[in-house]
Amino acid sequence: MRRLLVPSSALVWGLQLALLNPSLALLLVALYDATPGEVGAVLAIYNAGGLLASLVVPAWADRRGDYLAPMLGCALLTVALAGALSVVTTLPLVLVALVVLGGPAGVGSTLLFAHLKHSGTSPTDVVGTRAVVSLAWVGGPPLATAIIAVFGERAILAAIAVVAIFGVLTTVMLRRSSTREREVRSAGEAPDGGAEAAQAASALTSTPPRGRVVVVLAAFVALQATNATVVAVMALFVTATLGLDMAWAGIALGVAAALEIPALLVIARLEGRYSRLALITSGAVAGIVYYVGAAFVTLPWQLLALQVLNAWFFAAVAGTGLTLFQAIVARPGLASGLYANTRRVGAIISGPLIALGAATSLGYGAVFLACAALTAAALALLLALVAVERRPGHPSGPSALSR
Repeated sequence: MRRLLVPSSALVWGLQLALLNPSLALLLVALYDATPGEVGAVLAIYNAGGLLASLVVPAWADRRGDYLAPMLGCALLTVALAGALSVVTTLPLVLVALVVLGGPAGVGSTLLFAHLKHSGTSPTDVVGTRAVVSLAWVGGPPLATAIIAVFGERAILAAIAVVAIFGVLTTVMLRRSSTREREVRSAGEAPDGGAEAAQAASALTSTPPRGRVVVVLAAFVALQATNATVVAVMALFVTATLGLDMAWAGIALGVAAALEIPALLVIARLEGRYSRLALITSGAVAGIVYYVGAAFVTLPWQLLALQVLNAWFFAAVAGTGLTLFQAIVARPGLASGLYANTRRVGAIISGPLIALGAATSLGYGAVFLACAALTAAALALLLALVAVERRPGHPSGPSALSR
């Protein structure tokens, strides 16, 4: 049963965000008459609230040692958010709903991965579950577009509510399944099981070397920033720099998202055979080649061909990165929350990166070159960290990057 519940839950959580996030700006304009400036302000405050919630809620779950109960709360908040957005009529109330309900609601997938780590799920299975979330993002945005085109903007809120109800059901079933598994383990526990439990509790409260965590955080914020940047700038790059129809931007991003799923599955199989540093290095190199190549493409097929490298880059960052954070940060909720926030902070950095890159004579192609440089800097930071930790007599010893 668990083998079905975990991917089902991952699909539901991914689909909720894949329906809401691409549609939110459109909803603000169509339903609440928001101006472009108001849209930007609402989204910025909403994302800031989500960043805070993704630290506070998982940390609270860490203290309780229970990730499924707050995950159920997140699912219920998603239902409440869809209902609230359906009935409120003013933008300030929309903002309150997004911050109070939407911020914590968006932490559900983070808690799912924290639960997987806490329950002893292997890194391979964690990456495989992450691939299911990517699958939701392949189908979610086109589905949202189709629903809005056929039934109108409010219909997407009903669709989100329906998906969230399935999220409630899968979480309830997952809680029951986990409770039964704990009861079975307790019944067959060896006499020294108490010592093992104490050891596990001690691991949860241990603190990793702070410098190591800061370096890894900085590197992954940079890596996530480059991906967020090219996603945001792709439409402008395709139309203004390449002179192509905007549809090619959607096609390119869709191809990358579709290729990301098999790439994640391959990464999952390679986990354990190769070190995390090797996998992340392969992804970073692929990313550098992709960004440099994209800066100089002139034809659409060239851009599409490069998406193979883009998919491998993001699979390495998303898959190996998640298991790396879970390995270097003992608390599963905090680890998943920190990793989730590298994406959010990276998205914030993407704005200045686009502005700086596009200000040059190369146009938006320069943004890709800036991303290549930032990726190379992030990789150099991780390589330097491992080199320092491999020195004889280093107090913290080799990190999870080397394993």
